[in-house]
Order: sequence, then C-alpha cells, then structure tokens
Amino acid sequence: MDEFWVFGYGSLMWNPGFEFVERSQALVHGYRRSLCVRSWVHRGTQQNPGLVLGLDRGGSCRGMAFRIEPERRDDVVEYLRERELVTNVYLERCLPLQLADGRSSKAVAYVVDRNHTQYAGALDAVAAARVVHQAHGQSGPNDAYVFNTLAHLQEMGIRDHWLEQVVGEVTRLRAA
Repeated sequence: MDEFWVFGYGSLMWNPGFEFVERSQALVHGYRRSLCVRSWVHRGTQQNPGLVLGLDRGGSCRGMAFRIEPERRDDVVEYLRERELVTNVYLERCLPLQLADGRSSKAVAYVVDRNHTQYAGALDAVAAARVVHQAHGQSGPNDAYVFNTLAHLQEMGIRDHWLEQVVGEVTRLRAA
C-alpha cells in the first residue's frame, strides 16, 4: 500500500492536530509559502482583511511532511477538510515532495484557489506588511500571526526570505 503523507507549510507544521508515525522536513517544487489569503475572521474583518498563509504557485516551499498510518487516513483527511476547507479558499491536492533524507513521495496539501474572492494575489513584502500591520481579527492582531509563524519556522531551521522581509517591514511600520 502507498504511504500517506500530509504536507504542512504554516501552522500545520507545528500544530498538526492529528497523530502521525513519522515527521520530516520536505520540499515541494512549483509552489511557495505566501501571505496571499485575505482573512476576514481570525486575523482581520471583511472591512479590513488581514493576510494568512497559502501555498501559491511558483518557486518552492520547505515545510513539514507527516506520514499517517493507513488505518488513520480517512480520519485525518476528514479532520484536514474541516480545518482547511471552511471557506473553500484552499484546494486539496496531491503533490510530489522530497523528504529531508532524499526519499520522494506524494502528500496531501492545501493550495490556494486563485479564483476565490479571498485570494489576495502575489503581494510584495512592503504591500503585505502594510496589510498585516493594520489588521486585527477574532484571533488577534495579524502581525502577531506573522511574527509567530516566522519564529516557528526559525525554530524548525526553515528559512523563508520573503516572510523575513515582511516581518522586517512590519517592524519598521511599528517603529514609525
């Protein structure tokens, strides 16, 4: 039977919410981590949307892959769909990935739907920082989400130069 993996690029990396039997850093080509999803509830409002992560086309993304026991597959997929597909801004996909030890596999991942109204597009670091700096939602300020995400990535030894630029710009806005 084929192995079943789940690929996380944001909070799923440090807060998967499901049991797994193996975890490994992994690389996906053709997609990048991006603050490209307008958040109308948790990190913003419809009047002043924040930005949260999406897996968008282009580049590559280093994240975390989780191998799931075959008998847990259906439960994990159901959990992920409840977690990730609330507003259908993400599309469930099976993507090829390379694990840290060189093995190749495929994993379920959630990529942004570029046709969804919550898709913010490809923003540069300055534009993303302006949005992040001003937004606040039910789960708190948008900048706290971005700073927390970067801190977790750094703890895991994952560099995200674009997100680092966004944090740098938000820091400058805070100081202004």
